[in-house]
Amino acid sequence: MEQPVGFAHYWAQGDAVSHAVAYALLLMSIASWYYILSKTWSSWRIRRSSNALDGFWKAPTLTDAIAVMRTVDSEEIFIPLAQRSSEAAGISSKQSAPSPSLNAATDPGELITRTLRREINRVSARLERGLTLLASVGSTAPFVGLFGTVWGIYHALAAVSASGTVQIDKVAGPVGEALIMTALGLVVAIPAVLAYNAFTRLNRLTLAELDGFAHDLHAYLTTGERVGKGEA
Repeated sequence: MEQPVGFAHYWAQGDAVSHAVAYALLLMSIASWYYILSKTWSSWRIRRSSNALDGFWKAPTLTDAIAVMRTVDSEEIFIPLAQRSSEAAGISSKQSAPSPSLNAATDPGELITRTLRREINRVSARLERGLTLLASVGSTAPFVGLFGTVWGIYHALAAVSASGTVQIDKVAGPVGEALIMTALGLVVAIPAVLAYNAFTRLNRLTLAELDGFAHDLHAYLTTGERVGKGEA
């Protein structure tokens, strides 16, 4: 009676090394898909909140502008820049009093610039979280699958050497296991690579908007005007 040949059949024929390779690919896939799904949801919310910049500059006062942005910026990408820079401007406006800290003794423009740069760095670190893992999975998963392929071919050659003749039933199992490992490596790597490229592009757009927003905030807080707009 012919026995059904499938993944369970190849799994039963595998040894500890091939099972370890399969488990490693499974863990890599779970980790990459966790970041793919979570960052997809986060990126969608970030792109939706980019419209808050228009509402920010249409508000009558800075306090109202921050309140409007807080209701839209659910991922808190743009709001930290507005809050921290306005706080820095408040510190620098009190320089007539004895300086209680180094911040209060710093030039107002320099203090605001430093605050904006620090917040952009924090946001950038948040946006890049998980990208290293996706890049690592995308670059290493095919090689992990290739290792499983080489191990399966080794089993096939060992079976042929032990039997002394090339028999299809001795070779089919290890070769099938090798091909499955190759496919699993590609299945794990391809989504990670595509997601990494997509998130990198979205992060580049978000950081460009952050940089422009920080430039406008700096101009407003130091001169009372928005660059290119002439808004008082």
